[in-house]
Amino acid sequence: MTTAHALTATDLTVGYGDTTIISDLDLDLVAGAITVIVGPNACGKSTLLRSMSRLLPPRSGQVVLDGRSIHGMPAKELARTLGLLPQSPIAPEGITVADLVGRGRHPHQGMFTRWSRADDVAVAEALIATDTADLADRAVDELSGGQRQRVWIAMALAQDTDILLLDEPTTFLDVSHQVEVLDLLTDLNRRRGTTIVIVLHDLNLAVRYADHLVAMRDGEVYASGSPETILTPELIESVFGISAAVITDPTSGKPLMLPIGRHHMVDRGGPDAADGPAGHPASD
Repeated sequence: MTTAHALTATDLTVGYGDTTIISDLDLDLVAGAITVIVGPNACGKSTLLRSMSRLLPPRSGQVVLDGRSIHGMPAKELARTLGLLPQSPIAPEGITVADLVGRGRHPHQGMFTRWSRADDVAVAEALIATDTADLADRAVDELSGGQRQRVWIAMALAQDTDILLLDEPTTFLDVSHQVEVLDLLTDLNRRRGTTIVIVLHDLNLAVRYADHLVAMRDGEVYASGSPETILTPELIESVFGISAAVITDPTSGKPLMLPIGRHHMVDRGGPDAADGPAGHPASD
C-alpha cells in the first residue's frame, strides 16, 4: 500500500495573463480515494489540476502537500509523490513507446543511479496494464490518438507515485477503452491505495467511478461529496444549465443522469395520453 498524503488547496487564486480563472478556492483531496472533478467548459477544472501539480503558480493562496507548499519542494521529490497526466501532452519527435514510458522513471533516478531491474519491471507492468506492450518498439508519433493516450497513461503509471492527477485521460478513446482506462485506475487505487484525481467531461462515467465528486462552476467549487449525496437535478441545472432526471444506475447502484431535451419529453397526461408518438394511436 502507498503512503497516505494530504494534498490541499487553500484560498487558491490562479489565472493566465490578466484573466483570473480560479478565485479563493479551497479543496481538500481525500487521501486514498478516487476524486473526479466535473463542470462545464472553461470552469477551471484543468487550471486547478495544473496548479495543484505546480505547473501553474498561484497568484495568491497555496497548494500544500503534507504540510509543505509544493512550490518550495525540490522537483524530483515532488515528482516521486505526485504525478500529472495533462491534456494533449507532446512527445519528443521519433521517441519510441518504451523510451517514453521509461521517462516516467526519471524521478527515481539519482545523479549516479543506473537504470535498475526495478525500473524494467515498472515499465513492463505499465505497458501490460495499458495494453501497449506490443507497441513498445513503435514510434509514438506513428500511433493513433487512442494508442498515444494509453501510452501516456503507461508513462504516468511507471512514475509510480502515491498521488496521480489526470486531466481528461479518456480523450480520443472509444467507449470500450474509456471503461478499460477507468477500470485500470480503479484497480490501481484499490490495490495500492493510490490517491487519484481525474477531470472528466462525461458526468455519468464520473459518477460511476468517483468515491468523491467535485462539481466546479465559474472557477469555484460549487459542491463536493459522494455522488449519491450531491448529484441532484438541481445541481445539474445549476452547474451545467440543463434539465435532467437522476435515477439509480441498475448496474452500479450509483446515480445516473438522464438529460431532458426539448424534443424527448414524454407526455404522461392530457386527453391524448392514449395516443402513441406524434399523435398516432398507441398499439396494443
